Amino acid sequence: MSAPTLVKVQLHAVAHARAGDKGNRLNVCVMPYDAKAYEALSQQLTPERVQAAYAHRGASAVTRYDLPLLPAFNFVIDNVLEGGVNGSLNLDGHGKSNSFILLSLWVEVPPEMVKAPASKRG
Repeated sequence: MSAPTLVKVQLHAVAHARAGDKGNRLNVCVMPYDAKAYEALSQQLTPERVQAAYAHRGASAVTRYDLPLLPAFNFVIDNVLEGGVNGSLNLDGHGKSNSFILLSLWVEVPPEMVKAPASKRG
């Protein structure tokens, strides 16, 4: 039996995200459009990989909470908001726009799990 065919797409073609902030900590919840994508994403969205994606923002630690019954992943990313909403000169000190950093990561999934239109796949 041959291995399943995979396609390489940016995460936003497979999942959506919600983000928030508390002080200097960013919280990003990633939810696949198709529950069947959960397992493939769990192997690729490691805390180490997410921390590397936010390294340019100063991320010092990432904790991933698995929520398989939703299905979703909740990432808590420390020291990434330049001191937080009240302590940063950054125009967007909130965590909202920072979810797009995570959604831009490349993942490999079976083609039937891709839910974004082909024009949005990168």
